[in-house]
Amino acid sequence: MQQRLLWERDGRQWPHREASSFCEAAGLRWHVQTMAPPAPGAPTVWLLHGTGASTHSWRGLLPRLAQNFRVLAIDLPGHGFTGMPATAQGDSPMSLPGMARAVAALMHARGALPDIVVGHSAGVAVAVRMCLDGLVAPRCILGINGALLPLGGLAGQFFAPVAKVMAAAPFVPRLFAWRASDPQVLRRLLDSTGSTLDPTGMALYAQLIRNPGHAAGALAMMANWDLPGLQRALPRLTTPLALVVGSNDRTVPPAQASEVITRLPPHPLTRVCVLQALGHLAHEERPDLVQALVLSLAREAGVLAPQTPGA
Repeated sequence: MQQRLLWERDGRQWPHREASSFCEAAGLRWHVQTMAPPAPGAPTVWLLHGTGASTHSWRGLLPRLAQNFRVLAIDLPGHGFTGMPATAQGDSPMSLPGMARAVAALMHARGALPDIVVGHSAGVAVAVRMCLDGLVAPRCILGINGALLPLGGLAGQFFAPVAKVMAAAPFVPRLFAWRASDPQVLRRLLDSTGSTLDPTGMALYAQLIRNPGHAAGALAMMANWDLPGLQRALPRLTTPLALVVGSNDRTVPPAQASEVITRLPPHPLTRVCVLQALGHLAHEERPDLVQALVLSLAREAGVLAPQTPGA
């Protein structure tokens, strides 16, 4: 078992620590952050981060959305302060269907089924899989730089087998974490996203990727991912999916979003919105722009009342 982050030690300065709680669901201990407006009855939004991230990636967006919604952000299985499944192979909570079941079980356990799910990268795939499998029924999904299609070419042929080998080798997460202690390695990793983060964001990613347990969770997630299966199932998705794309994304090719849309049933809310000059971590660079998109989508979907003129 790889050394994992400890809340009492590593979470002392965590963003929005006061909003954090821990609960049990699907055999895991989950880290959940919850914010809501003072008045009860607000619609519910869940935030699902991507591979290798955590609740910290929503630090700018979470309080903004909490002005209008009850918002819950989580650390996915094996990430951040959420526990790692006893087994990370096969159809476990680290696979796409397994993670969809685990997250849905958490939503039901909290008694907070989503009106909207906002996902980033692989978190979009989790949201889509939950809807395809009938585990939850949000009014819509907003996906930020969604990783929904398999890699093409030689990269696609070799990525999954290599990831499985790396995830199975117990020394690899420690080696990765050791290499990540070099600031230049971290800088190159974040530069490869096409995003520019502030010093706080840089420091939080450094804290995460230098932890062998978190690295093991990210590797296990990549090793168990089944995007070809998700791609084949996209035409069955009845939940509207709005895709937000950073034009400078170097992780998921921006052109993928348009290809995904062609595979989906037509719906007025299913669309692509491009955020110019932002990268893969667009929601961290400009949470205000993403907030505006969530509000607009919520009003169109009938989750929020239409904005009155002059408001």
